Amino acid sequence: MEKTKLEEIKEAVRQARRIVFIGGAGVSTASGIPDFRSPQGIYNIESEYGVAYETMLSHSYFLSHPREFYDFYWKTMVHDSAKPNKAHRVLARFGQRKRIAIITQNIDGLHQAAGSDIVYEPHGSISHYHCQECGRTYSLSEIPHQGIPRCECGGVIKPNVVLYEEPLDEAVIDDCLTEIRYCDLLIIGGTSMRVYPVAAFPEYMLSGKKIMINAEPTPYDKECDYVIHEDIGMALEAILGVNDD
Repeated sequence: MEKTKLEEIKEAVRQARRIVFIGGAGVSTASGIPDFRSPQGIYNIESEYGVAYETMLSHSYFLSHPREFYDFYWKTMVHDSAKPNKAHRVLARFGQRKRIAIITQNIDGLHQAAGSDIVYEPHGSISHYHCQECGRTYSLSEIPHQGIPRCECGGVIKPNVVLYEEPLDEAVIDDCLTEIRYCDLLIIGGTSMRVYPVAAFPEYMLSGKKIMINAEPTPYDKECDYVIHEDIGMALEAILGVNDD
């Protein structure tokens, strides 16, 4: 990164009073979690089930084919060995000295595992589950990681992940928009900014600077004050002034 540009960004970070980070799948790929839309992403790999992945991750498919859904889910969506990487750790350590709200499109829970305490998950999380019959809640550690998990009442347990055909939680969306509306520095990282409604969130920002960090160019680059096409962990470490040691 050009030194002058880096110093300008670091000064913007120092002066900011409310910082928001919007992250996508690219934040977690270094933890061994595949993304969805890159050439090597899940959506571009031929399905062994003969069904499009978007269909497999739909609410109707979950209801009609729970066994196939969970077979895919345990193999593809839950990564028990994944650990927070540099990007997660740097954001968490920065949050210990200055407030930063994290809005993640990911469902892996790695920001919380790294120690971040202000995390919004509009797409839900693999960490939480509920019974479709009685509503009892479960954590990931409380259910078997194979087959169809069932509640003590006999009901099928569903992950608290927003599937296709399901609405996002309006309360979570409202909280995200409130954070963005009043922030004066928005950092966007590891996302193509093509998935809505999160891709529209930056438009609610009233004033301030926007920074884009992504390995590849995105359609939103032109809307940002600074654009960094580098490794997200290294870039965050540099601009936030946090050492990941």
